[in-house]
Amino acid sequence: MDVLIPIDGTDASKRALDFAIEMVDGMGGSLHVVHYTNNQTDATEAILDDARGRLEAGDFGGEPELSTITVDVWTADRVGEEILDTVERGGFDHVVMGHHEDGIVERTVFGSAAETVLRAEAVPVTIVP
Repeated sequence: MDVLIPIDGTDASKRALDFAIEMVDGMGGSLHVVHYTNNQTDATEAILDDARGRLEAGDFGGEPELSTITVDVWTADRVGEEILDTVERGGFDHVVMGHHEDGIVERTVFGSAAETVLRAEAVPVTIVP
């Protein structure tokens, strides 16, 4: 099983990464960790460093890939579309995502990348709260 795990540095995405590490370790397969951003900053590297630390602490036996993808237009729907493009290009079988509940205004205005990926029904998706 080839699993894509989009991360954004939130507690929910950290829990999702921990879950994905255990899932892939138990079932076998590959894990590709990706951070989508609209600009490269020190925060981007800190997010990837945290992911590396979690992979090491989880004693992940495979060879995970970590990468960053730059998104020109920064909305949740656009990030969701980028995730779906990555799934298609990479031939991933499963997506594991963290999701935290925003307020009604944030959700109405910005949407949800997780919701975009779920509604597409492209591959099985596990949402970790």
